[in-house]
Amino acid sequence: MAALRTISSLPATASRSLLRSQSTATPLARSAAAACLQVQQRRDDSSLASSKPTTAIPSWGYYKSKKTEGSNKVFGYFMVGSMGALSAAAAKATVQDFLVNMSASADVLAMAKVEVALSSIPEGKNVIIKWRGKPVFIRHRTSDEIDEANNVTISSLRDPQADEDRVKKPEWLVMVGVCTHLGCVPIGEAGDYGGWFCPCHGSHYDISGRIRKGPAPLNLEIPEYDFPTDDTLIIG
Repeated sequence: MAALRTISSLPATASRSLLRSQSTATPLARSAAAACLQVQQRRDDSSLASSKPTTAIPSWGYYKSKKTEGSNKVFGYFMVGSMGALSAAAAKATVQDFLVNMSASADVLAMAKVEVALSSIPEGKNVIIKWRGKPVFIRHRTSDEIDEANNVTISSLRDPQADEDRVKKPEWLVMVGVCTHLGCVPIGEAGDYGGWFCPCHGSHYDISGRIRKGPAPLNLEIPEYDFPTDDTLIIG
């Protein structure tokens, strides 16, 4: 043990000399000398590392682009524009598919408009057709019925409305046949005023479809319609 302490206390040059002497050194001495060299090498490496400055800023030049600033901007603008164009195309396709799926089907569009031949409706008669799932009353009024509708005092009505505001041609009255009280279907040519009567709750409408008596708050609704010819009516 004393020999090991002696060898470990030797300087590095002496340890190297001891390692090179093949004849005079024992195996134990040579092992101790090698250990001393390793310890000395670690000390030298530690002192060298501690001598480097810790505040040095690393260089990032290796990661920088070799192209000019203008080329980099052109590439960036191109990528942004391409992504914007692709996003716009995808959004357009999505919205278009959504609108196509939400649009009305062919059978619904077929019911959107109804054409009626007026020549088949005699004067003084009612015709009921189906439009968008609702009944529509078409009345071919006589001259006496037109005069009766115009001789009503507007201010006395619950829902004041002149007859001329409810028709496009005086002889043709077109109304949605749904009672404005609870959605029942009134009966034509009935009631106290010779127009329509709702037997469910007792609402009476006159020859212009205006509410005159009963719980209904409003006149019968007038749908959108037109006369493309004198003998043709298109509803919707």
